[in-house]
Amino acid sequence: MASARRKPPTEDPVLRRYEAQLRDLQAQLAELGFFCKGTVLARRMKCGTPTCACQTDPAQRHGPYFEWTYKAAAKTVHHHLQPEEAAIYEQATQERRRLRRLLQRMENLSRRAIDRKVKIRKKLRPTQSGKISQR
Repeated sequence: MASARRKPPTEDPVLRRYEAQLRDLQAQLAELGFFCKGTVLARRMKCGTPTCACQTDPAQRHGPYFEWTYKAAAKTVHHHLQPEEAAIYEQATQERRRLRRLLQRMENLSRRAIDRKVKIRKKLRPTQSGKISQR
């Protein structure tokens, strides 16, 4: 039982599992395509003609008109898009969301691994009176 506590961090099965999970997340990161921040919106609008059906019936509104919106230097930026452009930007914004999820998972995993390494080190090199060992 004492030998189980004295294993170096690389021999710890939990750390090995964390390392394998990190490699998997890194591989997923490498598969990402082009990305950009923002949101793609499809809007249906009323026109200025008072007798047009769009004024009274929401199902008759004109469009869809596509818009890509994002923040830059604390300002909201809008770009009007053609339908074929909207699909490309939508895919790019989804890739950015995927990137953020992967980075969050990597950070959470890293935090657990670091905590585990600290616990293992404390078991391997007990400190005196709370001071960090200089070995």
